[in-house]
Amino acid sequence: MTTDVLLLTGGLLAIGVAALSTRLRRLPVSEPLVGLLVGIAIGPAVLDLLPVAPMTEDQTWLHTATRLLLAISVMSVALRYPFGDARSRLRPVLLLVAVAMPAMAVVTAGLSAAFLGLGLGAAALLGAALCPTDPVLASNVVTGGPAEEDLPARDRQLLSLESGANDGLALPLVLLAVALAGPLSGGEALLESLWQVAGAVVVGAALGWLGGRALRAGEEHGSTDHGPLALFTVVLAFAVLGLSGIIKVDGVLAVFVCGLAFNLVASGPERTTDAPIDEAINRFLVIPLFIAVGAALPWSAWADLGWQGPALAVAVLLFRRLPVLLLVRRPLRLGLPDAVHLGWFGPIGVSALFYLSMEAERLGADPTVLAAGTLVVAASTVVHGVTAAPGRVLYRRAADRQEAGAQS
Repeated sequence: MTTDVLLLTGGLLAIGVAALSTRLRRLPVSEPLVGLLVGIAIGPAVLDLLPVAPMTEDQTWLHTATRLLLAISVMSVALRYPFGDARSRLRPVLLLVAVAMPAMAVVTAGLSAAFLGLGLGAAALLGAALCPTDPVLASNVVTGGPAEEDLPARDRQLLSLESGANDGLALPLVLLAVALAGPLSGGEALLESLWQVAGAVVVGAALGWLGGRALRAGEEHGSTDHGPLALFTVVLAFAVLGLSGIIKVDGVLAVFVCGLAFNLVASGPERTTDAPIDEAINRFLVIPLFIAVGAALPWSAWADLGWQGPALAVAVLLFRRLPVLLLVRRPLRLGLPDAVHLGWFGPIGVSALFYLSMEAERLGADPTVLAAGTLVVAASTVVHGVTAAPGRVLYRRAADRQEAGAQS
């Protein structure tokens, strides 16, 4: 019954999203935000039509659901731009992943300790889980006609590629946090990180190459037109995820590498990929997940955090990313409007839920970490969903003023 209600609600909501289409992207709202609000309405807190346990008590479904959605999302990111464009952004993306992401983890951990009084291990767990930029929520900022009209291609590509790469590369930070909080030693965390990352690169590159060659062969038989092609890339993402799970490597990173390799082999470096995952797939699949998340929000656990919980959420949204991007904007070669926009729109969402559930699976659920983490995710979904459309307009005006000032 619970699954049936979720499917029905998600399907009806997806029909509404399809009907609104591009107009929705011009409004201060997003698909994840709509799903979250509907989930709250039909969940135990209001109508109780979707009676699910709070996420602080049951994370079994959450880990699987977020893992599958992240696989589709990072594959979409890897195929979103021609491979040559992705390669040209390698330096700034590496800077964002190697410098900005660890800094965001440290800032978030420090804020968690300051506001909630968490010890080193618990604060590190929360900081590591919340540091990656989420590719699912970021898609609402960088895709669609309005985003292409208002934002330069370089900014959209940077945010997309960063969100795809750091979702998998956040795993070493999570393992380090697990070592600080639990049974892993520092050496064990390092060895596992090396295996998970190196193995993911090998698995992703190999299966991406095989998938690209299979696509080339399929072109001769007419079996790879747009519809089957989109389905093929989804199936390929799931295959990579499955193999990664069997041999215990970072599945999300493996799928992203697979997408890049597939993009290169199947499409060639000089032309736009012929194998995109339709962004509509990404938009529609996020709806049922956020309905379930909205229904499973841990209201009682949030209340137990007191005023410190909302204060932490506000502090994380303000200080986790924006100051870091402003500090590194010159190495990133960003103007001030670009740095502010990219600094604000580094949303926290599905990837954070994935890592929070992973930490709970490995160490046992820490109610404070889960409560604080889910509160920040909910706050980011609301705040970034509401500010995405106005933020694009403000960015365009600021960029136009800067350009006019430079010309004068």
